[in-house]
Amino acid sequence: MNTWPQERIADMLWQDGEERWARRITKGIVEARARKKIISSKELAEIIVRSIPRRGRSHIHPATRTFQALRIAVNHELEFVEQALPLAYALLVPGGRLAAISFHSLEDRRVKTFLKEQEKQGTLRMLTKKPLRASPEEIRANPRSRSARLRGAIKII
Repeated sequence: MNTWPQERIADMLWQDGEERWARRITKGIVEARARKKIISSKELAEIIVRSIPRRGRSHIHPATRTFQALRIAVNHELEFVEQALPLAYALLVPGGRLAAISFHSLEDRRVKTFLKEQEKQGTLRMLTKKPLRASPEEIRANPRSRSARLRGAIKII
């Protein structure tokens, strides 16, 4: 965050974090780092909170989407999903099942698009119209499961 160009930060927040306030947050980061290097995640979170108007806040912490975007960008998560799906499909024999669990909308969108494209080509049949989600009991036992989405398909040919 201390060295990336302003446009790269804004694009990352908008694309990988689906952050509505990407430009304002980026401006806040750039202004803060001009005064002093950002050295902790707490500092970054405080900058983000100051950058977003109170009326624009939701029930989640204002920095959540920014930190999600950072994690996705640094770990190349979306690129790995796009690489893994065709590889997993190629390993299936006819009748084999492909299951994919995604933990945020960006991953789920890629999984859904891949499965629908294969279904359109007649090589896969989706098992459910909508993704399966954790039950309330499972979420109580495992709060991290609340964002999980399971999609599955069967290889036809």
